Amino acid sequence: MPSYNKVILMGNITRDVQLKQTSGNQSVVELGIAVNRKYKLKDGTEKEEVTFVDCECWGPRAEVIAKYFSKGKPIFIEGRLKLDTWEDKDGSKRSKMRVMIEDFQFVEGRSGGSGGGGGDDGGYAPSRSSGGGARGGQSGGGHSGIQEEEIPF
Repeated sequence: MPSYNKVILMGNITRDVQLKQTSGNQSVVELGIAVNRKYKLKDGTEKEEVTFVDCECWGPRAEVIAKYFSKGKPIFIEGRLKLDTWEDKDGSKRSKMRVMIEDFQFVEGRSGGSGGGGGDDGGYAPSRSSGGGARGGQSGGGHSGIQEEEIPF
């Protein structure tokens, strides 16, 4: 049976982003995002639910995230779920679900206004028109691939 693993989230970064290098000189960042959901109860009371999601990004994208994003900044990410499992020092089995970031978009420009485009802040510019798109490892200046009118919310 075929399977499909795709996650799309938009939220605010919950802690400062720190770039690390592996022993093989590979860049990696780990970050958390908070995704808010507002809803009303039957009695009209408004509620808000916050989901905290751990994320990880590797390679050139990790370097761009570390350079342009910080705690509190909004980010739009696309990725896949990954379950990490390990044994702790007591021998207990542990696990943690995280999102492996495969692509991301700036949500606001330098001026602080929100929108789907990244503005001219010299950040990540995925190409949606080519077959591989942003997953081909492209980076550079310009606008992000998702335009404001393309975001369905």
